[in-house]
Amino acid sequence: MPTKHQEMQRIIRHYRETKGVSEWDMHDVVKFAVGMGFPLPAPISPLDRLAKEFSQAAREELRHDRNTGRPYRANHAYRTMQGAQQTTFWVDIDEAPRKPMVKSLVQRREQTVGDMLQLTFDAEHWNRIHPKEEPIVIPTDLTDDVEWRKNSPDENEQAS
Repeated sequence: MPTKHQEMQRIIRHYRETKGVSEWDMHDVVKFAVGMGFPLPAPISPLDRLAKEFSQAAREELRHDRNTGRPYRANHAYRTMQGAQQTTFWVDIDEAPRKPMVKSLVQRREQTVGDMLQLTFDAEHWNRIHPKEEPIVIPTDLTDDVEWRKNSPDENEQAS
């Protein structure tokens, strides 16, 4: 029995074949799927929707370091298990104890490593199936990139 996501993947392939497209908008795929009888999900509760909006607002809050002037995220999330349920907690970086801050930063690093691993697999696959094209090389050591960005002019300063 296919999972819900496997069924969605099948519908995406069917949409691409039916429409003859190599690029697509997921809204169009969803309309296509619903037209085929794929059920719309139950709407999220107003409380869940508002919690997502507050989470986004928390992620976007930046402050500036008094000594360096560099921006930093004010609020940090970390996932933890409470019984059998995964829960996300938030901490203010200026008040956070070490343990939840380490957990938050390590989880974000793990997300980055996972993204880089999959990016590498994707590039390797594309290069293998397109041997006559110039290979796409994606460096995985981001040390120089981070240093360049840390030392690039602030966009706000350039505007003034």
